[in-house]
Amino acid sequence: MRNEKGNWKFFIIGAIVFVIFIFPLYWMVVTALKTQVEIFQIPTPLWPKALTFDAFAAQLSSSSDTLRGFKNSLIIGCGATIIATILSIPAAYGLARFKFSGRKVLILYFLMTQMLPSTLILTSLYIMFSKMGILNSYLAPMLADATLGIPFSIIILRTYFLSIPKELDEAAKIDGCNSITSFTKVMLPIAKPGVVVAAVFSFVYAWGDLIYGITFITDPNKRPITSSIYNYVQQYQTLWNATMAFGIIAILPIVLIFIFMQKYIVSGLTNGAVKA
Repeated sequence: MRNEKGNWKFFIIGAIVFVIFIFPLYWMVVTALKTQVEIFQIPTPLWPKALTFDAFAAQLSSSSDTLRGFKNSLIIGCGATIIATILSIPAAYGLARFKFSGRKVLILYFLMTQMLPSTLILTSLYIMFSKMGILNSYLAPMLADATLGIPFSIIILRTYFLSIPKELDEAAKIDGCNSITSFTKVMLPIAKPGVVVAAVFSFVYAWGDLIYGITFITDPNKRPITSSIYNYVQQYQTLWNATMAFGIIAILPIVLIFIFMQKYIVSGLTNGAVKA
């Protein structure tokens, strides 16, 4: 009986937490389906009296900047993810498998970079990209967004590689593999969930970036989708239904990624979590 009462308490608490976290998303959807007049009604209805999809139709029209920004964010996000994943995998493997002086300091450095704001390196990156001649191109925000994903990816992948027994490396070498083939044919397939987690979060960082996209790209046709939010803030009013429809379209890829990659994300975050 006590166990059943305890389970009901946890269920109720979980339901309350779920409602609290899901309500902003619900309100975003409801607001996007309302007219501008109904939004400002007092009291505002919890569900629109007359559903309208005009806000979504406007976002998906050929004259809208949303689809173009969506394409730009997809290019920048995928590019930053590829760069961050390719660089972080061997770095994390080296930190996990090899002992050298300064290794702990290097790991601490990666942890510290997660606490620093993006604006701290904005000026130095702008000067560097200007001298490289890659401003106003997709490559500049790709590289900048990769700097956000690499430290997190290294931290996640290092703990995952630490959870893999070293005996597998030794067994692969006995079978004739060298260090590279052992890494590519044995370690990487086992570490697939950790690699997926690193790639997912690198993409999330790049997709949600605003400051790098509007700083390094001056051409509106190349800017990411996050920069389009300013289109709905006018001098005398804010088009809330259009803003919410834009927000739903903008977060849709992230939601789908976490839905379909949930198995890998949970496995990648939990495996090796106790390793230091």
